[in-house]
Amino acid sequence: MDWAVILAGGSGSRFWPLSSRTHPKQLLPLAGLRSTAEETLDRLTGFIPPARTIVVCGPDLAGPLASRLSLRSENVLVEPRPASTGPALVWATHQIRRRDPEAGVLAMHADWVVGDPAAFVRTAGSALEAARRHNRLVTVGIVPSRPETGYGYIVPGEPLDQGTRSVARFVEKPEAGAALDLMAEGALWNSGLFAWTADRLLAEVAAHTPEIARSLDRLEQGDVAGFFSGVTAISVDVGVLERSEKVAVVPGHFDWDDVGTWEALTRVRPLDKSGNVAVGPAALVDAADCIVWSEGTPIVVSGVRDLVVVHANNRILVVSRTQAADLKRLLEQLPPEIRDLPS
Repeated sequence: MDWAVILAGGSGSRFWPLSSRTHPKQLLPLAGLRSTAEETLDRLTGFIPPARTIVVCGPDLAGPLASRLSLRSENVLVEPRPASTGPALVWATHQIRRRDPEAGVLAMHADWVVGDPAAFVRTAGSALEAARRHNRLVTVGIVPSRPETGYGYIVPGEPLDQGTRSVARFVEKPEAGAALDLMAEGALWNSGLFAWTADRLLAEVAAHTPEIARSLDRLEQGDVAGFFSGVTAISVDVGVLERSEKVAVVPGHFDWDDVGTWEALTRVRPLDKSGNVAVGPAALVDAADCIVWSEGTPIVVSGVRDLVVVHANNRILVVSRTQAADLKRLLEQLPPEIRDLPS
């Protein structure tokens, strides 16, 4: 049977001050009325049931996620420490194999916005079928709509069958000119939507990822804390997919966004005639291309453009849109009494 793994780690610091340690962006209604985590689970309805869905998160988020998603406690895996996507997916896949030795696994993140859920499910099903048919790790590459410099790219290689190709190479976040060249070459965005059989992933990790493989025996012994203390933090992309020769890609023809910064709201929410996005009580007068979010206090924005203005968690943020993507650097410069949000 097929299982789903939803990664819900990370604090979403690029959405400060709205996103906090105990209420991170996965639980926020960034694109609509429901949180991205809820939308992620909804997207699987009729395809993979909640009983076969595993969520991986940190201790602060375990209770809220289990409650919000109505998941059983055994389906929420709590990481002893953050160690990137590699160890998290290996742990989840190992747990799935214990419950279902023949399992196929579909891995995704909890903070995506997908414009066509039906197309997502069709593509995910194709990826799972390809993973079994070719006994490979399969990644879904999104057909790009713009020369995005914030995403990684996949350059497809030789066809394996109709709709499935080998991977020639991965390219990390390119400059704008290189992104245009990659698009012309037929490259795809590396979405982070993966499919594999449990056996295939664990075999590839054992062969190519010493940062994780050296602690696999701890998982066999049921020592999760020992596993995480022994691994080196590494992403599944760098640690496994970029090193393995048993990787394939299928294209995804649906709108997809990883909603990584405030800027993403201009792509996933309606714009007014001046290009503004406003959530909550706000009035924008002679303002253009602004992003405004208020948890309750009315905000008036006038005579400006290209600003992000946020009132949340008893904090007010005003920053240019060009600098909003670098909020982590800004937060490092703030005194703790301003930076640290109430729990």
